[in-house]
Amino acid sequence: MRVACNTHIGAVRKSNQDACETGTFPSGGAWAIVCDGMGGANGGNVASAIALENIRGYLSKHYQEGLSAGSMKSLLLNAVRAANDAVYKRSLEEPALRGMGTTAVVMVCTRGTLHVVHVGDSRAYICNKCGLTQITEDHSYVQDLVNFGEITREQARRHPRRNIITRVLGVHEAVRPDYTSCPMAPGDKALACSDGLSNYTDDALLEEYMEKAPEPNELMEKLIHYALECGGADNISVALIFTE
Repeated sequence: MRVACNTHIGAVRKSNQDACETGTFPSGGAWAIVCDGMGGANGGNVASAIALENIRGYLSKHYQEGLSAGSMKSLLLNAVRAANDAVYKRSLEEPALRGMGTTAVVMVCTRGTLHVVHVGDSRAYICNKCGLTQITEDHSYVQDLVNFGEITREQARRHPRRNIITRVLGVHEAVRPDYTSCPMAPGDKALACSDGLSNYTDDALLEEYMEKAPEPNELMEKLIHYALECGGADNISVALIFTE
């Protein structure tokens, strides 16, 4: 498996509150994490960094090759809950950081399955022989409107309240992440990103980019460049897993 990730401050923001990282396990498998912080420049930076560090550390400590599907689900859910505890505890210790939080999307690919846990509106996609599929559902105000049939997905991308998220990591003592999984065969590509990318791309465009890219680093650079060309109004983070 091949992995790549990068985060960019964007064209407008004065600080980057995103954090992302990818890696592989010594015993096999690959992982990717994207976090999009909030709570002011300092708070957002701190929240996303703490979340990423704790999720990475939890996976490194507890992942084992050959875990059952149920054990993989528990592993990822517990990793995100541990990160929530760490961010929330830090916010209580420092009054200046009260209310800080972050989104999180975590992907682990192992033994032909992509496992995903997320909180907030950072997304995960898979591109395979059937095309592109978004495998997470945003925890956001506009996604609720879409689910209720009040607006379309296209209208959601331009809605003035699209930045309001309904679940966040680190703001409350408990967090409710969602888990999903799907098959991941040789040649498939998985993408995790912050809304600094997804706000500028529709499924058709993203599918075109992912199908044509031979290397994860090349795809990552092209997607970030595209978001910047479209205005880059937010921080932009991309993490990729390519199977071989």
